[in-house]
Amino acid sequence: GAEAERMSRLLEAQTKLPPNFTPHPKIKKLLESRLAMAKGKQPLDWAAAEALAFATLATEGYRVRLSGQDSIRGTFSHRHAGLYDYETGELYMPLQHLDPRQAPVEILNSPLTETGVLGFELGYSMEWPDGLILWEAQFGDFCNVAQVIIDQFIASAEKKWRRYSGLTMLLPHGFEGQGPEHSSARLERFLTIAGEDNIQVAYPTTPAQYFHLLRRQVLRKWRKPLVVMSPKSLLRHPQVVSSLEELSTGTFQRIIPDSLEPNRVPTERILLCSGKIYYELEQRRRESGREDVAILRVEQLYPFPEKILKDALARYDADVPVIWVQEEPENMGAWRFILSVFGESMFGRPLRYVGRPTSASPATGSASSHKQEQEQLISE
Repeated sequence: GAEAERMSRLLEAQTKLPPNFTPHPKIKKLLESRLAMAKGKQPLDWAAAEALAFATLATEGYRVRLSGQDSIRGTFSHRHAGLYDYETGELYMPLQHLDPRQAPVEILNSPLTETGVLGFELGYSMEWPDGLILWEAQFGDFCNVAQVIIDQFIASAEKKWRRYSGLTMLLPHGFEGQGPEHSSARLERFLTIAGEDNIQVAYPTTPAQYFHLLRRQVLRKWRKPLVVMSPKSLLRHPQVVSSLEELSTGTFQRIIPDSLEPNRVPTERILLCSGKIYYELEQRRRESGREDVAILRVEQLYPFPEKILKDALARYDADVPVIWVQEEPENMGAWRFILSVFGESMFGRPLRYVGRPTSASPATGSASSHKQEQEQLISE
């Protein structure tokens, strides 16, 4: 965490523009919203938490570098790290004007040449380990094109050559009816190549979790590549918000326990999930008043936090079954990894799967079919 008062100042500093700078009318509204967040008048969204992670690290002396296609604006128009004068086209980056003594902050739009760009950033992270070096895929699916870099270098460089990297990969992931090329960052592939603590794989669900995850990546005394399943629709979801207090006093939680007190009513089943699907499950539970169902979130999938999960499940009766819920097909996502860790029982509890059936394609190309599948999945 970082001191709340300091973060408030840093977020407010990012809303200040040079004299005679004319922002786009939409950007003006964004800056007003950020100012309200800085003053504690409204909670922080995903982009604000990221901006604070970058700002706090830079003013603590850690270089920040992010590249990817459209990363300055953000593919989903959420980041706006660079502001363009509406009249002159001049670029201004607030993150570069926080403190005269701050470390450099570089946010760059790079070509849609994933192999070359990811390879470059991997090399950069090895040569500059004392910083936060990130690559963002425009959609997580596009890491397919950089698979050779991931397999040959990122996953195995420590084992093969004792070369260490703290590179962070931001891979937008989530099934939202956008078709097979805009749904899956291929979570299953990263879990397949995970071994001997070679990488970290996380699927954070709150701005505070993302903030702590990024800071942890730099402030730890060791370096491991970090793979983040990052959001799309959750960037603007009304429930996906955090307070300055959560950024200040909290830490990254590998498992987030249920929001309901256990056994207020007898718990019939425990749903275990990761990422965006949590909010859909929670909404259905709330609408149907099903307080007999618990929902736990796995925020770090590798290294898998077995002990923390065991402790979280211990709050429930020993015979309550666990259901792994995911929106990816059965042969994708985290299910087969979970199955390889636990088999058909999790700490003595029956374990089963709810999600899409096995598929050759990550997702349907039909928005209406997607909606129908998602509804069936949530109902089940």
